Amino acid sequence: SGEQAEVGGPVAREGGTERAQAAVRENRREKAATGREGRDSALEHERSRTYREAYGRSGAIPVIYEDEDLLILNKPAGILSQKAGREDISLNEWMLGYLLQKREFTGEETGFFKPSVCNRLDRNTSGLVLCGKSVKGSQFLAKMLRARNLHKYYETYVEGQIGQEIVLRGYLKKEAATNRSEILSEEEYRRKEAENPTIQREYKQIETVIKPLFYDRKRDCTKLEILLVTGKSHQIRAHLASLGHPVLGDRKYGWKQGEYKRGTPRYQLLHACRVEFPEIKGEFAYLSGKCFEAAAPKSFLQYGGVSKGENDRHERSL
Repeated sequence: SGEQAEVGGPVAREGGTERAQAAVRENRREKAATGREGRDSALEHERSRTYREAYGRSGAIPVIYEDEDLLILNKPAGILSQKAGREDISLNEWMLGYLLQKREFTGEETGFFKPSVCNRLDRNTSGLVLCGKSVKGSQFLAKMLRARNLHKYYETYVEGQIGQEIVLRGYLKKEAATNRSEILSEEEYRRKEAENPTIQREYKQIETVIKPLFYDRKRDCTKLEILLVTGKSHQIRAHLASLGHPVLGDRKYGWKQGEYKRGTPRYQLLHACRVEFPEIKGEFAYLSGKCFEAAAPKSFLQYGGVSKGENDRHERSL
């Protein structure tokens, strides 16, 4: 998973609500005709139980914004956005349990559409996750993410001092065996590409904009605001580590405990703090120019940041 990687997920094709409703009716007729109704009902009951358990087990996850089509959540660190294995409990299951208890989701599988998260964060990254509750809501978010029209901001603390805003461009390759991403600078990539043009299939172009907010001289760390232009797996963490400034708490990408024996971060200090919607026309024009923010976890406080508390919600126009 990535800092803000898109999720292809169960986003319905064009045709929207009418096709979804028709699919439900057809699905029920097929079950009755083939005798699957009883078996599928038991399976749906089991899945609904899983969703309710996830909702109860994961606690109160802050809802930043909600309407009939969309849901924006403040994911805690330590929770998967989507399950990686059969037994995993993820934010996606929590969201379905949340909608079940509100009676906005029945748990019935249509084979066509189910509410889902539309972007994902790494397990140990906290912050804003966008979810589609309806077919049209999921289609809208998928379109926004593909077009990179949403401005997605993060805050983090890194080792060392960064004194000026930097636009980082390069190329990223995800190593499945190690679950790590390798970064090449533009110059390194061009040199390798000249030697072996096939690397185009392995590396994806990335862009990250980092802006220093303040430098903590005592702890030798810098608080950054980051604009994620592209959203590839581990992009922020790997990009910063490639500069020699790993995220505090990120052992996978080279952070070492060193001076932090007291108050050592349990997770990497990386938080998806803000999403800004562009100018929008049509059905979702009410989101045009809206900005949604989620306060960083309490673990950020000891590094000098100002936090309003994890359960705060905030919305404003740009």
